[in-house]
Amino acid sequence: MATRKQRRRREKERRHEWEEVYVDETGREVDPEEADSLARSRASSNGRAPTRRPAQARGRQRVVEPPSWRRVAKRSLVFAPFMFLILTFLDSGTPLDSRIVYTLQLMLLFMPFSYLVDSFAYRMYRRRTGQGARSQGEEPA
Repeated sequence: MATRKQRRRREKERRHEWEEVYVDETGREVDPEEADSLARSRASSNGRAPTRRPAQARGRQRVVEPPSWRRVAKRSLVFAPFMFLILTFLDSGTPLDSRIVYTLQLMLLFMPFSYLVDSFAYRMYRRRTGQGARSQGEEPA
């Protein structure tokens, strides 16, 4: 059963009138009648119904760059102090030189993993944008 606060919120949501806003390809607002006519003309031009994308997806998509070791090295330099501080707080009894060595070992594990994550994200981006999974310089095996 909903609490009193939840019931009040639901009642408040029902009291308000919501207005639908239609936006064309250029980004300007159009009347609902004009939006229906645009949708019908698009559906008749390509033979299928138009798909509506959310407002965030209509904006410019983030471009994912190919993975690079330089970017991974910069990222590891940012995370190294945090890893050192975590090691310091978790085991403050170890000497400083041991904590530095442990941090370097963690960085050696972090860097290849970060490169793999970047390459996976890049492949997913290329697949999503329709560019294929292969990079431009590779030849098929």
